[in-house]
Amino acid sequence: MGKSLLESTNESPDNHYDESLINWISEEKCGFKFAEVLNRLFYDKGVELILFRNQLLDRSASVILFKHSYAETVIGKKLEVKDSLAIAKAIADLDLIQARIDIGRLNFEWSNEKENYKDVREFVRDKLKDGIGKKPPFSKPRDIVLFGFGRIGRLLLRELIIQGNGTQLRVRAVVTRRNTPEDIRKRASLIRHDSIHGPFRGNVLEDLDNKTIIVNGHVVKMLAASEPEEIDYEAEGIHDAILIDNTGIFKDRDGLSRHLNAKGISKVLFTAPAKGDIPNIVYGVNHLELDVDKENVFSAASCTTNAIVPTLYVLEHQLGIEKGHIESIHAYTNDQNLTDNFHRKARRGRSAPLNMVITSTGAGDAAAKAIPSLAGRLTANAVRVPIPNVSLAILSLTVKKKTTRDELDEILRDAALHGKLVQQIRYSASGESVSTDFIGDPVAGIYDSPATQVSADGKNIIVYVWYDNEFGYTIQVIRLAKQIAKVKGYRYY
Repeated sequence: MGKSLLESTNESPDNHYDESLINWISEEKCGFKFAEVLNRLFYDKGVELILFRNQLLDRSASVILFKHSYAETVIGKKLEVKDSLAIAKAIADLDLIQARIDIGRLNFEWSNEKENYKDVREFVRDKLKDGIGKKPPFSKPRDIVLFGFGRIGRLLLRELIIQGNGTQLRVRAVVTRRNTPEDIRKRASLIRHDSIHGPFRGNVLEDLDNKTIIVNGHVVKMLAASEPEEIDYEAEGIHDAILIDNTGIFKDRDGLSRHLNAKGISKVLFTAPAKGDIPNIVYGVNHLELDVDKENVFSAASCTTNAIVPTLYVLEHQLGIEKGHIESIHAYTNDQNLTDNFHRKARRGRSAPLNMVITSTGAGDAAAKAIPSLAGRLTANAVRVPIPNVSLAILSLTVKKKTTRDELDEILRDAALHGKLVQQIRYSASGESVSTDFIGDPVAGIYDSPATQVSADGKNIIVYVWYDNEFGYTIQVIRLAKQIAKVKGYRYY
């Protein structure tokens, strides 16, 4: 009797091929089961699982497996998806609500500490004991109004709809200059499709009769105004809302405070550096200094400031910074021209897709606002380059404490895995990474380990920090908005 194909193959020199394929299929099945559990946790309990800050919701099994495998470059060992599945099932059995949990951290801790526990349920109950049986610190979600609907405004809508599923922040309205039926159709199309960040993960439907766009069941009113005070939001059913101003038109307290004169608006968050005494906040570094009860106007600073300040904060506290220069190699933006044309700022009138354009940046001064000890020690400049997204900050610093490349690498690797800045700093170990690899990364900045340079005397260092100047910044804005709204649930990072 002839042998089966599998038996014949197993006796061949290539039997490793079949073993590898069988293992992959087994892991992929496990990945599908894991995805089912994490979706159930999110929709039934409001518990979101992430993996070392990577979003897992609505991701394919193959992407989930890749994220587990890539963790080896950061933590030194591959994470098994079967362990994540067991941990997720144990989390589903807990009396836990409104939480965001890094299952990558839990998986890593389980692999190191499992001998100390009877089983995975006991382990999970011990690790998450501070969140078990407790109600969230808020009773209802907070209304959000998006004033301006450009690149950041649309990404904010997309992510606010997905994150928390309306249980924390709810986008109730978008304000633009016009809301004709054709305008609403075009806005809806721009939500559905994005040439950089891809199609929206869900449904976007226009209701032209009611001047709304329905996004994954969220009814978003499309309102028109040319001045901040024009709209009565309470008449639209919007109350005690946080208005996120994405226009860049009003930069000081007088201008941004005009939004507070509109009924229904209680707080204003500006998605650019603000002037004067408005707090410029880099979430993760100085957000806890906020008195959200007394202050009504806030700034989320700039994308570059959010990218560099967490890394600067770590280096200032670990090594001390005597002085330095920050050069931002920045993607072009809508502020520039496709072809040569008039622009009020020097050089920016030249074609963005065809030129590198030297321009100014306030990131150095803004960094000193978040880290006062750096005042007067940093200079900064920027070069706009012909790519549409993902930028690179080069930190050239003179440090007070001598260091080596390995020591510097370990300092930033540890900051990416432990402590208060794990949402802001990611550690990248790949020597092959390029800018497009970081599109959609939710952290503020990605430390490029292989590119790090340290002088022979150990006093001069060069650190490279990638950042998705659109998406990464948007997520920082959302983190700050949740802080202002007081709708943050339990966290385990």
